[in-house]
Amino acid sequence: MAGSESRNLEEQKREQNGIIYFDRGDLTGRDGCRYQRFAIQTHFVEVGEDQAELVRKYVLPLYQPGDVLAFGAKVMAMCTGNVRTKEQEKPGFWARLLSPHASETTAGIGMHDPYKLQLAIDMVGAPKVVFASIASAVTKLFGMKGVFYKIVGPGVAGIDGFYYRSSFQRYHDLALINNTNAQELCDDLEKKTGIPVVLMDANDIDQNQLGKGSHFPLTDDQIQDALKDNPSGQGGELTPLILIRPVKEPA
Repeated sequence: MAGSESRNLEEQKREQNGIIYFDRGDLTGRDGCRYQRFAIQTHFVEVGEDQAELVRKYVLPLYQPGDVLAFGAKVMAMCTGNVRTKEQEKPGFWARLLSPHASETTAGIGMHDPYKLQLAIDMVGAPKVVFASIASAVTKLFGMKGVFYKIVGPGVAGIDGFYYRSSFQRYHDLALINNTNAQELCDDLEKKTGIPVVLMDANDIDQNQLGKGSHFPLTDDQIQDALKDNPSGQGGELTPLILIRPVKEPA
């Protein structure tokens, strides 16, 4: 499987104006609109880097009028410094008590890590996390999934990092939190770069739209259609910037 994926990436790989990107092919949406998607490769973005400079460096050399940009939420969190380190998180009583049983009591990926669970507690409070854990454990007996995140909310669901299996050592001791001012960030990026922006927290299961700029031309349904196969990949490819090129209007 890995060899097949590697061959597919090589077939998709392109270079233009010194920028490496992957042609993810065309998709046709439910309304008949068709989109080309280009996953642009960047360097590993560190905390405090300028998001507008990233767009100028990696996106503008490929940009054509009418293009729009899906900006990865995790990279935005790095740029804005919306992160936590293990040194900042001190697992307390509930984090230490619940984390060893996370596989039984929560649906949260990585919530078995006491640091990540403590961060969740810091964000929404211990009572809500404890209640969510108990409710999740009970409802799992009836085949229900995702109850933990439904209770604690999208902020906790958006936590990434403190993950020892990550291919990036940096994320072993660093957690990223999704920004809550997505529209403001997107508007600022468009003002500085001229490209309409939507902020996305995407994976192979969900395409979570955190917010889009005031002048973003695609509807929410069109955004979901254009990104439904997660063209950004799983992170190891370093492709957090997806240039979307509408190529066909609905009949």
